[in-house]
Amino acid sequence: MSRFLLPLVLLPFVELYLLSLIAHEVGIVPMLALVLLSGVIGASLARREGLRVLRRWQESVAQRRVPEEGLLGGVLVLAGGLLLVLPGVVSDVLGLLLLLPPTRRVVARWVRRGVERRMASGSIRVTTFSTGPFPGGPFGPPPVEPPFPPESPRRPRIERGAGPEVDAEFTEDKGRE
Repeated sequence: MSRFLLPLVLLPFVELYLLSLIAHEVGIVPMLALVLLSGVIGASLARREGLRVLRRWQESVAQRRVPEEGLLGGVLVLAGGLLLVLPGVVSDVLGLLLLLPPTRRVVARWVRRGVERRMASGSIRVTTFSTGPFPGGPFGPPPVEPPFPPESPRRPRIERGAGPEVDAEFTEDKGRE
């Protein structure tokens, strides 16, 4: 986290400096038009690429295959679109790189390796929360059955334990026949 803090603090100053250089060279009106144009292009590209990722994910699930471009690809497309919407030269370049599929795959691989390395070392902390006194939050407990059909070759195996033992006696009520 600390190695990202300094660039995050310095980025607005670098962006302002570069925008002032561009405004000095081409004028303030063309510079503002460029900033607005990059925002509009970023929003439309993020929408188009996001829909493409979603469509490919749905097609993979419909064919009962594990999606190649899953949640991470969608998050990177969203981040790229947000970076393009932000005013600035550096954020526009980074946003375009995240929206292009070849560079997005490289970044996804890099992020995946980093997450796997942190998981192996135990330095990733997962925090869960729920609302209210009921387990599972306001939407109830998670489903017991997996979302895959029984004939699926990739159906996850669910191990069910014996559970707690209950001592009970049963008697017949002959008065209700």
